[in-house]
Amino acid sequence: MLPLPRANTPGAHNPLPVLPYRKPTQGRDYWVFDDVLPDAVAVRARCLATEEWTKGYPYARESWPGLRTMPGLLPAELARVERLVKKATGAGDLWVQKAPGGGTLNHNCVQVVGKGECEPRPHTDSRNLCRYAAVLYLNPGVPKGCGTSFYRQRLPGGTLGGNTVAAPHNNLVDALGTRFVPPNSFIEDVQVPHRFNRLLLYSANLMHSATGYWGSTLEEKRMTAVFFWMA
Repeated sequence: MLPLPRANTPGAHNPLPVLPYRKPTQGRDYWVFDDVLPDAVAVRARCLATEEWTKGYPYARESWPGLRTMPGLLPAELARVERLVKKATGAGDLWVQKAPGGGTLNHNCVQVVGKGECEPRPHTDSRNLCRYAAVLYLNPGVPKGCGTSFYRQRLPGGTLGGNTVAAPHNNLVDALGTRFVPPNSFIEDVQVPHRFNRLLLYSANLMHSATGYWGSTLEEKRMTAVFFWMA
C-alpha cells in the first residue's frame, strides 16, 4: 500500500527517531475472528480460477511481491466482514478513502505471495488513507507461521523503541524521516498465527508485516484478502 523502509545504504547512519509505543492488545488494537465466511472454500476457488492477475516481483519490475487481483470478495461477503469490523470497533461508518490523485487503494484485494518472493517488511499503513486494516487468510494449507506480526523498534545497544505512527506523521517513512534503515531495526512483538478463514483486524498505524510466506505454486502460496477503511 505504501513505500516501505528499506535496508541501510551508505550515508544512512543517523540515529532514527524513537516512535511512541503501544503494546498491541487484542480487543483494543487488534481483533481476531475465525470462520468468518460461510463458504470460504468457494471464495478461494473463485480466486484460483481467475485469470485477472496483476504481477509484482519477481514477475514484473514492481516493489510489491507476488500476484494481485481485485475485487476479492463479492458485495454480500464484504458486507459480512464490515459488520464484524463495525461491531468490534464501534465505528458507525466505514469508507474507502481515495488515494492522492484519485487513485484506487488495494482494498478488497487478493494477494498471493510465495516463499522467496518477499521477506517480512515491517511498515504502517497511511493514517490519511485508513484507520483500520484487515487481512483474511484464504489458504488452508499454509503453516501457522505465515500469519501476521506486529513489530517495534530495536535501537542501538539492544534497547527497544516504539511501534506507532502518530500525528503529524502519516506513515512509517514519514515518522522515521527516511526509507533507508539499518539492518535489524525492528523486532517482532506479537504474532497472530495463520488460520484459514480467519480475519485479523488491526489499527493501521501499528507497525506490522506478514510473518512469512509459503509455497511455490498458485495453489500452495499464501493467499490473503486485504482491506483498508477509514472510520
